Amino acid sequence: ESAERTRAQAAWILTGALDMGRVMLRVDARTPGVDHLGELWATRLEEASLSSLLAQDRNNNVEGTPEVFLGGGIRDAQERYNLRNLVEPATQKLVQAEVEALMRLCETAAVTPQTAQTIATELQAAWQAEKAGAGEPTAALAPRSIDQLVWLGLDVDTVRRLRPYVELLPEPTPLNINTASAEVVAGVVAGLDLGSAKRIVNRRPFKTLEAARSEISREGALDPKRLSVGSSYFEISGRLRMDGRLLEERLLVKRQSREIVTLMRSRRALQPGLD
Repeated sequence: ESAERTRAQAAWILTGALDMGRVMLRVDARTPGVDHLGELWATRLEEASLSSLLAQDRNNNVEGTPEVFLGGGIRDAQERYNLRNLVEPATQKLVQAEVEALMRLCETAAVTPQTAQTIATELQAAWQAEKAGAGEPTAALAPRSIDQLVWLGLDVDTVRRLRPYVELLPEPTPLNINTASAEVVAGVVAGLDLGSAKRIVNRRPFKTLEAARSEISREGALDPKRLSVGSSYFEISGRLRMDGRLLEERLLVKRQSREIVTLMRSRRALQPGLD
């Protein structure tokens, strides 16, 4: 009974934290078009004790309750390169410019460039089989997250190295240059060196793509299908520590106007002291 009570309490607390994240994104939608790391949604909640907050309310008696610590935040899911861009949706053909971008990111991640071609061809086969409605014997099951890239034959260490640079979303999306790291910007924009990418990071936020013209002057580089200054996909996370247990829950959401649609939800137990 004690274990079940603790589990239920943890679930409700995490649900409340994730709901707060959705509210913040909905409020931010009042000023659409631009998303950057200086906005309220990007402020991470560092781990704090819930009992200390409840103690400020004289109507709450916190004596005898377990010590609970809660943290979390919101991450722009379009701050990383979206692997969904590798395949053109209408023709299901590989986009060579996107494969080359992934090759550059593989080099940044200290992964062999051949890994990019492996990921691209395996994802293409998996998505073609999925679209056909009948799985082919030689096609891998289509992954839904970066961790599931191991289904394509990648080892765990390769996936770990790639994780800070790539994302897997339900549809092709542009990279948000207002939130992406310099390494990702340099990888996605052909001909852009890391020094120029760092200058872009230092100059942002940009209100429009054209405002970045002085740093990204290559013809056709400011393609709104590949780069943007705003985002629609976000990841909301909550981390709870209670009674020696550490739980983390994540939501992948899509913001459509002021509606926040949950696309994927996951929960995992962690070892205290380890990420």
